[in-house]
Amino acid sequence: MKAFIVCALIAATFAAPQQYAKPEYKPEYKPAEYKPAYKAAEYKYDYAPYQFAWAVKDDYTYNDYAHEQVTDDKGYTKGSYRVLLPDGRVQTVTYTADAYSGYNADVQYTGEAKYPEYKAPAYKAPSYSAPEYKAPAYKAPTYPAPAYKAPAYPAPAYKAPAYPAPEYKQPSYKPTY
Repeated sequence: MKAFIVCALIAATFAAPQQYAKPEYKPEYKPAEYKPAYKAAEYKYDYAPYQFAWAVKDDYTYNDYAHEQVTDDKGYTKGSYRVLLPDGRVQTVTYTADAYSGYNADVQYTGEAKYPEYKAPAYKAPSYSAPEYKAPAYKAPTYPAPAYKAPAYPAPAYKAPAYPAPEYKQPSYKPTY
């Protein structure tokens, strides 16, 4: 039955007349070329040349650092800075920077790293010994056991069910020709 319905639908589809007309050919739409209403201003930024330098050296707080930098009107920058590290060395960074090659740094260390030698603390904590503990002389009271006798309950009367043994029949096979 299903095959009949499917065949009938396929036959009806091919036998039906075309009800829809083919669409008319329309040329592809091409937008007009974009032309801005006004011309955008072009800016050329000039680099402002500058030069600065500063330094701090304070022996009381162990601060020792400096920075200097020079920039020309073409954007080329050259400078260096110096920092006193906690291990006693001085780190000096000399750098150049421009729009073409970026930031290039040369890092150098002067001096030798020194770490203070470990010294055991001079203070020694006193040692205490725990006091001896002696348990108090205490005797727990004794109580006689309660006179309790469990009630006598009769044993439940339960009889196990008796199941008959299953009987198996030998199947008979008859050859079929």
